[in-house]
Amino acid sequence: MPTSVLDHAPVVPVVVIQDAADAVPLARALVAGGLPAIEVTLRTPAALDAIREIAGAVPKAVVGAGTVLTPGQVARCVAAGARFLVSPGWTDGLLAAMAGSGVPFLPGVSTASEVVALLERGVREMKFFPAQAAGGTAYLKSLSGPLPQARFCPTGGIGPGNAPEYLALPNVGCVGGTWMIPADAVAARDWARVESLARSAAGLRNAGPEDGGREYGGRGDTGPEDGGRGDTGPEDAGPEGVGR
Repeated sequence: MPTSVLDHAPVVPVVVIQDAADAVPLARALVAGGLPAIEVTLRTPAALDAIREIAGAVPKAVVGAGTVLTPGQVARCVAAGARFLVSPGWTDGLLAAMAGSGVPFLPGVSTASEVVALLERGVREMKFFPAQAAGGTAYLKSLSGPLPQARFCPTGGIGPGNAPEYLALPNVGCVGGTWMIPADAVAARDWARVESLARSAAGLRNAGPEDGGREYGGRGDTGPEDGGRGDTGPEDAGPEGVGR
């Protein structure tokens, strides 16, 4: 099994779970579709219970926690079974807590200075957020020359139409998004549809932009469920550890 969050699959689903009862069937559908790394965001009261349920019942899932903002959340997420952490940004305190958690983490960055600051601290794998608003593929491509040691999971405004362009960059390991878990499918508990969308997303690394756009109706963003706010989210552990 890959040791880096960035290497499990080309897409990390960014999941907002309202009802913990949906966590296990949703995770099983995503894993069956080829997306084992699942970021459950801490945006709802059900998030920690959802992480706990997935960790206990879906052994093939690599469940993580997203939108991690405080050291206290780091401890609670790891105790619930989170196997990686994602934050939209970072402070020295939050970074220290994540580095001491024992699990991989992806701190969020959106500027070259933030990337350099993390590299100085031994962190080499990061979340690029909000990807589209922060400069998109052009910005990431510009970073790859002077900062080739940094690898990213871009999230925010990414969908099937533009994901292949991100995935073609040498410094992008995966992308985060929500389009394979549309709100109406979750509300209807249509797990077969989620699995089908996940399977298509899992094949995007080898697809061109036209392939991705056609398959999902030509959308270049994450759709109304994400609104360009995708958080990885899927949110590593020290100079010699995974995700740094």
